[in-house]
Amino acid sequence: MNARPMMTRMWPPATGTSRPLAPRVAAPREPIDPARIGRRVVRRRAKGMDAGAVAAALEEARFDARQNSRHEDLGDDVRGRAELAEWERLAQLLADAAPGTVYDPDADDVVQAELAADAAAAAARGAELREAARIAARADELQALRELGTLEQTEPRHGDEAVRDELTRRAGSYVQPDVDAWLARALAAHRGHYADPASREAAVGLLHPPVLAHAALLAALTQLVADADVGQLPFAARLATADSEAADELAAFLTRAITPRSRA
Repeated sequence: MNARPMMTRMWPPATGTSRPLAPRVAAPREPIDPARIGRRVVRRRAKGMDAGAVAAALEEARFDARQNSRHEDLGDDVRGRAELAEWERLAQLLADAAPGTVYDPDADDVVQAELAADAAAAAARGAELREAARIAARADELQALRELGTLEQTEPRHGDEAVRDELTRRAGSYVQPDVDAWLARALAAHRGHYADPASREAAVGLLHPPVLAHAALLAALTQLVADADVGQLPFAARLATADSEAADELAAFLTRAITPRSRA
């Protein structure tokens, strides 16, 4: 009986399918803070206590601290020290209050300040996560446009500088020449959000020097030759990549040479 011929599997399969999108990374959890936990435990326990009850609880906490100090494995008890410090604070707080006052976390300025700070931090984390999701979604979109060959017809948007960095990260930190060229051409032609002078100014601090040098060189060359097509100037990208400082100097030189002619 003849042996069946072996089939060779090709990877990736030659089906013309696009590259899968980058996997999403789960948001990191907030690290556990033993000191914060200790303070919250004390506050829950102290709620409704008067000065005498808090003083008794403080003495108990001090006794526990002395006992723990005798054990080497409990010598670095972060939570225990935080609980003791909080009992001391509450004892002083009630000592300074009117007689008969009981502890109420809702009336504790320190607690309310911490809650406000927590809320602000949570809002900031939420904004960061939303921005990261927006960047990832836009990176997926630009990647799809690249695969379709229509990236050059796409108008850049606010935040695409960060998307450029995300695409570079996904590629293992390798420069993405097509994306860099797309941004440089848009910046030179003032397309998309680069129509706004403020966005062009902000781009100086957001884009890498070769991209900025490429854009400056394109802008100067298209002024020098009125009917020049940026598609006919691929050497500008090579010059900017090879030596961005030299490309910047050349662009500045050309601009100075063009300016008197345009005024005349």
